[in-house]
Amino acid sequence: MNYSFKNTQQRDDKLTSPRTRISHKILVYIYRILFLGAFVAFFAGGSIAYGVIHSLVDTAPSIEAINVVPNGYATTVYNNTGNAIQTLVGKDANREYVILDQIPTDLRSAFVAIEDERFWSHQGIDAQGILRAFFTGLSGGDFNQGASTLTQQLLKNQVFNGGQETTFVSKLRRKVQEQYLSIQLERRLTKEQIMEYYLNTINLGQNTLGVQAASKRYFNKSVAELSLSEAAVLAGITQNPSAYNPITHPAANSKKRLTVLTYMKDQGYITTKNYEDALADDVYGR
Repeated sequence: MNYSFKNTQQRDDKLTSPRTRISHKILVYIYRILFLGAFVAFFAGGSIAYGVIHSLVDTAPSIEAINVVPNGYATTVYNNTGNAIQTLVGKDANREYVILDQIPTDLRSAFVAIEDERFWSHQGIDAQGILRAFFTGLSGGDFNQGASTLTQQLLKNQVFNGGQETTFVSKLRRKVQEQYLSIQLERRLTKEQIMEYYLNTINLGQNTLGVQAASKRYFNKSVAELSLSEAAVLAGITQNPSAYNPITHPAANSKKRLTVLTYMKDQGYITTKNYEDALADDVYGR
């Protein structure tokens, strides 16, 4: 670069010339207009979004009117001596209710680890999970990653017909109302009640609803007798009951079981030895 007096003077004259000053003013005005336009667009978009969400919340079912207690049970027939001789199962009615004390801690922890790791601390919705799903969607172009809490899933199954929407608008409506009601529901029920209802509600494939029916279907035993390995098998089914069916798709379920056990270990529910012992269990061979 030439720093001679003449060259420096020419650059100074250029920077202070009327034409340069006018150009700078024009650029400043343009930036101000763009900033103002962006601010107005952001404010207008926020107002519209607020109006839409407010409308969806206003049309949500009343918390007093909804019922999240599982329904639809199998019917057991007894003979005259009191022995069960037959179980009658209808569509969407193969459920045997069990209280939370009868459900192993490992099974509860398996579902929390894979479905809702902050279940015991959030107030119905998981803000951290929602942000993670949003940014994952932005980076990968796929906004299908779930951020639903167990409370939301309970409401989806019991109030919103299992989330069978076919359009984006109807799905958005359900999601917003589901989140709103989740906050309301957690003010009315304890975490333990929500967990008990959830574990008695979920679809675990082959027309089994709830963990008791699934335990008897897949392992021919009461849920209270499940091992850690078997608990991980059941928890692995819920995200896709057809694809992760341990009878028809054992390989796919095995991969999901590994994920469940890994999450349980990483979140402090089981030790490394528990993890290794569970993986060594030939559960599919049984």
